Amino acid sequence: MKFAIFGLTVSSSWGNGHATLWRGLIRALTEAGHEVVFFERDVSYYAGARDLHWLWDGAELVLYRDWESVRAKASAEVARSDVAMVTSYCPDAIAASDLILAEAPAITSFYDLDTPVTLARLDAGVQVPYVPPYGLSDFDLVLSYTGGEALTALKERLGAARVAPLYGHVDPALHKPADPSPLFGADLSYLGTYADDRQAALERLLIEPARLRPDLRFVIGGSGYPEDFPWTDNIYFVRHLPPADHPAFFCSSGLTLNVTRADMAAIGYCPSGRLFEAAACGVPVLSDWWQGLDSFFEPGAEILIAHSTEDAVAALDLPEEERAAIANAARERVLAEHTSEHRARELVALLNGLGTAAASPMLMAGE
Repeated sequence: MKFAIFGLTVSSSWGNGHATLWRGLIRALTEAGHEVVFFERDVSYYAGARDLHWLWDGAELVLYRDWESVRAKASAEVARSDVAMVTSYCPDAIAASDLILAEAPAITSFYDLDTPVTLARLDAGVQVPYVPPYGLSDFDLVLSYTGGEALTALKERLGAARVAPLYGHVDPALHKPADPSPLFGADLSYLGTYADDRQAALERLLIEPARLRPDLRFVIGGSGYPEDFPWTDNIYFVRHLPPADHPAFFCSSGLTLNVTRADMAAIGYCPSGRLFEAAACGVPVLSDWWQGLDSFFEPGAEILIAHSTEDAVAALDLPEEERAAIANAARERVLAEHTSEHRARELVALLNGLGTAAASPMLMAGE
């Protein structure tokens, strides 16, 4: 298959979760013999933190200044594609959707990597800048990074005819056990861009434990943290890390924390890519709870769950051998079910199945 994809970014992992996912998925698709051309608007904030400048054999990155400057190439690539796809937060999503729905000779798809945000904006009566005004009914397949009730909502709220989850994943060629670094050393680490709707959980599961356990070291990595963030003397900050540094970051901590954005947690079935990344690195993961988490990892055996500060402190006090067993089990689960190669195969199977499903629009729940 040849894919023409119009997305947010694959070239810069700064302040977004899209780039790392696309890198793994594109690599897996090209290694399976597919072709990919990825269109990304060249904006200053990603250009200034670009950590990928070209893709792999079988894939092309098209950086463009504005839609008019790239429309002719986009039209030509869409005409040669088997699958034309637009994603959430693509800055030219409306124009790209108009193009592929008018000109694509084969399958058209919309991939919402931010479904809870999309639905929350709809609930608030706020315009969703990447959703066409005519909704999603004209796309052959709508993919969602979030499963569960989100799939039904995309059908009922935006008219999507065929919906399926395409969850987060990890590229095990990049994310694997690594030597620890003294720069990142921690008893508990957290890697993530700052978000207001994650702050309450972060305070409950990391900041309060840090106050209670001044003998331990805590590390936060990411971007966008405000000046008034409630730091303590034993919480250390590492500014934005490129994906190549993630394994050393994870592997330098005895335990790493996953915190889910509020809109995602409310819907459920929302595993972040970094949840799989940390597990693939062989590090025990402590996570907040959301519906469906046990579909991806077995609580207590493959992942630790924290509802409260007390739960987080108790996880820090677990014997090292118990945490190591949990980490090993999680890594085995990820390698067996949640790699980029698995997601690439799922995507191709969904696309190949569209012909047989054409006569009967359906919800492909996946849970």
